[in-house]
Amino acid sequence: MDEQQTGPLSGYTVGVTAARRAEELAALLTRRGAAVQQAPALRIVPLADDTELLAATEGLISRPPDVVVATTAIGFRGWIEAADGWGLGEPLLDRLRAAELLARGPKVKGAVRALGLSETWSPGSESMAEVLDRLLAEVAGAGTAPRIAVQLHGEPLPGFVDALRDAGADVVGVPVYRWMPPEDIGPVDRLLDAVAARAVDALAFTSAPAAASLLRRAEERRMLPGLLGALEHDVLAACVGPVTAQPLQAHGVHTVQPDRFRLGPLVQLVCRELPARAPVLPVAGHRLEIRGHAALVDDALRPVPPAGMALLRALARRPGWVVSRADLLRALPGSGRDEHAVETAMARLRAGLGAPKLVQTVVKRGYRLAFDPSAGDKYGA
Repeated sequence: MDEQQTGPLSGYTVGVTAARRAEELAALLTRRGAAVQQAPALRIVPLADDTELLAATEGLISRPPDVVVATTAIGFRGWIEAADGWGLGEPLLDRLRAAELLARGPKVKGAVRALGLSETWSPGSESMAEVLDRLLAEVAGAGTAPRIAVQLHGEPLPGFVDALRDAGADVVGVPVYRWMPPEDIGPVDRLLDAVAARAVDALAFTSAPAAASLLRRAEERRMLPGLLGALEHDVLAACVGPVTAQPLQAHGVHTVQPDRFRLGPLVQLVCRELPARAPVLPVAGHRLEIRGHAALVDDALRPVPPAGMALLRALARRPGWVVSRADLLRALPGSGRDEHAVETAMARLRAGLGAPKLVQTVVKRGYRLAFDPSAGDKYGA
């Protein structure tokens, strides 16, 4: 068995909603064994030719800012590149050198320094909330209204900008790129359907706009309650950081976030969280771990068809107890009323597990897992 088969995410399906760096995130997940369903929930529209960005840039050159907030590396570089294209690159850099330059995190600092600039300050938390606290303190202590340029990262940041304006600052938004709905909505709809069917075990979010876009599309399709229910009970919502999590948390969704707001730590978090949720049972002398679309029997990964997994989960909810054919039929997705569907799915389940004795037939009553509670300590159940 190769390394991917036995990776921490083997047997799980993870939905990726990112537009930018989606391939990198998918590769990190796949390398750890996951099946990845990609569905960019938005697309990035550069504004190099946008009159709004040009007007903001010209305004900052003619009336220099006291403070500049750089929020993303790609956005900050894009701004300078657009200014170069208009013949305004050097005048803009001159204004940035004279201003107090705040960089939200290490990647932004790298972009700032690569352009020959130096940041005045960067928050240890990489949080815009910490940036806002610093700016509000500066505004309160200023004798005149400071002029603050905020490089927007795809959305207006209304709470951030409004708080500064309410405090008396003159705030200029710099819209370097915008988030728009994807040109092809099909992958998003297929991901929503998979989440509703519990065919996805986790959703990975790397931006607040992507999370908001997915929720908006679910609402358009009148399936928002179903999406929220899946995220509440069965599907892990993993966000790269607290800003990304906000649209989900506003709908009451519990999210998990890594300590460091990066793709690597996000993937490591998913690698810990999903296996920790998996039922582990001592059954017929084996260690049975029930994953998303597969079972781990001892150290062997056993892919199981969806109908078989539905039966296995129904049996595992009451390990050792007999589950009737009627109850198992109700657990099957789209099975109709024919109990023969249970027999067919059960045969495929046993074949998939590779150990037929894990599931016992109880004549005229139903089926049961050959649960062995006395072996629980041995298998860590």
